[in-house]
Amino acid sequence: MKTIVWFVLAALPAAAKVILTHPGHRATLECGVSSFTDILEWQHGADLLRSISGKSGISRKGTGDVALRSKVRSQTKLEISPVKEGDAGKFVCNADGSRQEHTLLVVSVWASPSADLQLGSEVTLHCQVKGLDRDSTVRWTRPDGSPHSGSLESVTLSDAGTWQCTFSQEGGMYNQNLAIRVQGPAPETAPSPSPSPKDVSVPTCLDCVTHPPPSAGLLLGLSWWVWVAVGGGCLTVVLLMVFVIVLSKRIKRKKRNCEVMKNGRQPLKPKSYCQCDCPAAAAKSRQGRRREKPSAPPLPPLLML
Repeated sequence: MKTIVWFVLAALPAAAKVILTHPGHRATLECGVSSFTDILEWQHGADLLRSISGKSGISRKGTGDVALRSKVRSQTKLEISPVKEGDAGKFVCNADGSRQEHTLLVVSVWASPSADLQLGSEVTLHCQVKGLDRDSTVRWTRPDGSPHSGSLESVTLSDAGTWQCTFSQEGGMYNQNLAIRVQGPAPETAPSPSPSPKDVSVPTCLDCVTHPPPSAGLLLGLSWWVWVAVGGGCLTVVLLMVFVIVLSKRIKRKKRNCEVMKNGRQPLKPKSYCQCDCPAAAAKSRQGRRREKPSAPPLPPLLML
């Protein structure tokens, strides 16, 4: 009999839990059991998030956006990080036939235009709760405990403090706090007294200078860096002109050298020498040769008898 009762109690779903969180935070959902032997499944509505087999240890992961941001911690706990507004809703954990339901509420509270207010300004308080039942109500409570719509047309000092956004879910009441700060108007600064006529110094002479002369760096109303830029520009122009002149002279010299080399390759013309009417000099006797003796005179003919 005890075994049957235990089986019936295990088959019944445990009491649902409501979990509050904010966008961008981390939410942890407990399954209600610390361990399992057969199978563990986490579901978000009809979508499968995680399925783990206790015998083989094989884990199966869903394909939805929530499944991609969820992990199983401590064997049975489901952790979602970071939480989005679309994650709100029903979560179910099945562990060896034990069923645990959770309702995740994603709450956002803020003041428009800001939570730091000035006296007499207008402000609207917003309380957005994702995952609430349709019959749930949301209302604001002032720091003194009185209900309020959340819209202030003229802020007073009594509006400063902690405001509460209260809402109901599955028979329970829940709230979120919002701190409102009110600042008084900034004190007006008194204008500085104008100098009396007695304090105004009047020069005793007509030719004296009442203002100091401008510094050397501010001649003609220009700053020192303007003069530096002008000087640098002039120096650049001078260097550029010198460079152009040197380059042009070098080009002319190269052209002249090329013309000289071109003329040197032409065939040479016969040279014309000058002729003079002076008599040619007598040929010098050749030295070193022996003088020949004069030949003997011929003999006279013999007389015939």
